[in-house]
Amino acid sequence: MDLDLERTSVNAIRILSADMVQKAQSGHPGLPLGAAAMAYELWAHHMSHNPANPKWENRDRFILSAGHGSAMLYSLLHLFGYGLTREDLRQFRQDGSLTPGHPEYGHTTGVEATTGPLGAGMAMAVGMAMAQAHLAAVFNRPDFPVVDHYTYVLGGDGCMMEGISTEAFSLAGTLGLGKLIVLYDSNQISIEGSTDLAFTEDVQKKMEALGFQTITVEDGNDREGIGAAIRAAKEDRQRPSFITVKTHIGYGCPAKEGKPSAHGEPLGEDNVAALRENLGWENREPFQVPEEVYAHYQDLAEELGETEKRWNRLFDAYRTEYPDLAQLWDRYHDPNIAQTLYDDESYWTLSGKPEATRSLSGTMIGRLKDRVPSLIGGAADLAPSTKTYMKDEGDFSRKDYAGRNIHFGVRELAMAAIGNGLALHGLRPFVSTFLVFGDYTKPMARLSALMKLPVTYVFTHDSIGVGEDGPTHEPVEQLAMLRAMPGIHVFRPADGTETAAAWYHAAVSKDTPTALVLTRQALPQLKGSSKEALRGGYILEDSEKEVPDAIILASGSEVSLAVEARRLLTGEGLDVRVVSMPSMDVFEEQPEEYREKVLPRRVRNRVAVEALSEFGWGKYTGLDGACVCMNRFGASAPADILFRRFGFTPERVAEAVRNNMTLGSAEP
Repeated sequence: MDLDLERTSVNAIRILSADMVQKAQSGHPGLPLGAAAMAYELWAHHMSHNPANPKWENRDRFILSAGHGSAMLYSLLHLFGYGLTREDLRQFRQDGSLTPGHPEYGHTTGVEATTGPLGAGMAMAVGMAMAQAHLAAVFNRPDFPVVDHYTYVLGGDGCMMEGISTEAFSLAGTLGLGKLIVLYDSNQISIEGSTDLAFTEDVQKKMEALGFQTITVEDGNDREGIGAAIRAAKEDRQRPSFITVKTHIGYGCPAKEGKPSAHGEPLGEDNVAALRENLGWENREPFQVPEEVYAHYQDLAEELGETEKRWNRLFDAYRTEYPDLAQLWDRYHDPNIAQTLYDDESYWTLSGKPEATRSLSGTMIGRLKDRVPSLIGGAADLAPSTKTYMKDEGDFSRKDYAGRNIHFGVRELAMAAIGNGLALHGLRPFVSTFLVFGDYTKPMARLSALMKLPVTYVFTHDSIGVGEDGPTHEPVEQLAMLRAMPGIHVFRPADGTETAAAWYHAAVSKDTPTALVLTRQALPQLKGSSKEALRGGYILEDSEKEVPDAIILASGSEVSLAVEARRLLTGEGLDVRVVSMPSMDVFEEQPEEYREKVLPRRVRNRVAVEALSEFGWGKYTGLDGACVCMNRFGASAPADILFRRFGFTPERVAEAVRNNMTLGSAEP
């Protein structure tokens, strides 16, 4: 091993990172300068990956939880030959570039997860490690370890301060995820100054208490020590490992090293020059790397490619030895497996009796689990209430990683991030809690949408129908929050048919998360409901005239109220259409012609009914319409009393329509 060449190769990461930030006049040079040796040692000598095939199934996963240090990750991807060019590095943080300010999954080849919100990568790594453990338990056989890889995540002090990390690591320790290795870039500096200002806990003791093997490397430039720590981590298969590497933020820059100012601003031209001199990099232009360094990285990449070739030979033999398992493998990895559901009448068949949509959702999960073998998930300690437990599928635990029911514990935020990790690894996850606690999941649901991951969020107890538990458990604004989020489809079904449609949509989605918003109380099966719910909004009960006197729009439990209100109004000679709107997002994606057919512009008398916030309904009711919605918090009382108290009755809805009758219809 040429130590000088390796030292220069580490410094190439540092210099390229500093050059990127300096050219962009924006970014975070501190972490790349301090953590470069750690990252190089891992990528060059311990991590199984193949730049020639970034999606190789048995690769080790690497997540940069401290996503602000993206310049380091881009330097690694460039040097190892993942396709990023020097010009891409020059375009760091610029419009349309492959090197955005924080790593973006699906945008830059080699980026395994979108990171930036601190701690998120830590929790997603736990999800990836859980996926690896599950797949290994399902598919591995003696002499055929076809699923045998590690999940590495690198984060800093900020990641460890965030509560999501502790939530996720608590579960990781409980589960004994021995192939999860955390690299902690401990430089004891945050934006405001020394971490002693707000963070004095003994991190090692905490991680040990959570069930991790803990290892410390005193010098962040000690590649031999870092390598020994990684090897020791791999030897412990019973516990996840936490490696503290003590680094210096801004290492190599005399005026910035160890200072908060190194974190999130360019070093400045003079300081970059001093860095170059300090690292023996003077007399080179920005972004210039010696050819012998590129050659070294190419040699490393070619060696890494051999690892995949060996695995491919192993898997070919596995297909011959275990054809049934190989066929199951293909089903696990088939993104189109659920498409046949649409014509599968046994999936859509319902009893017709009144049921809560949470119970109907549980029925659909039971039907999907046999059709979609990669379906896996659970609840934040609420599976009996959210109806998300899969019968006969076992519990995912350190004793049985093949189990498909995950007990996340009361950890909603980590649960959502772990769901992202499971999806990033290719599984089809669902996570669940009460809708009011959707607030706890929101930041990670946002990442699901950003990464276009088909995670299914099952939110039950969706309104004042929660009843006696009172306003702390009765959601009001949460549904509007979900609907406001770009890139997610939110379904609030009104009966069994619409619930089946919502789960069908979630099961076949390839690049969109789905939120299912479900009732605690029983709802009737509606006569007019159909698979047309897949269009987001549709005419449930139509008017006699081509242009109705009024339109009542509703979702979920209030659709049956709209139907009853229509009957009252029909008896008075009014011609009313009822539109069920299970998903505003999906309805907005329909052709304008269809949307106009369902909601003709001429009809100004529109009333929206929903036992949640009216926010968002204005686009459908217009300036002249009305809403029968919740504009205050709920109360503690039986559900039927609350619905009457807050005006969710057929009579109140009919009254709202009558009050608007003077509007009539606009002229064509």
